Amino acid sequence: MKDRLREGIAERAGLRARVRALEAEVQENRQLNRRIAELTDVVAELLIPLEERDTKRVDEVLERYRKGL
Repeated sequence: MKDRLREGIAERAGLRARVRALEAEVQENRQLNRRIAELTDVVAELLIPLEERDTKRVDEVLERYRKGL
């Protein structure tokens, strides 16, 4: 009985550690996805023909991207 109890406690501790690790990985993925979205915005702004480009918007997007580096 005591062995099963110890095994159960050890298993729960292992699961808690795994959940913490997964939560950290999820947070890292969120940050990476945000960076990808920002980079996509920059690329999209730069692909617009010059005569149609909002240079103020381009400068804002680039500045926000540079601050995030």
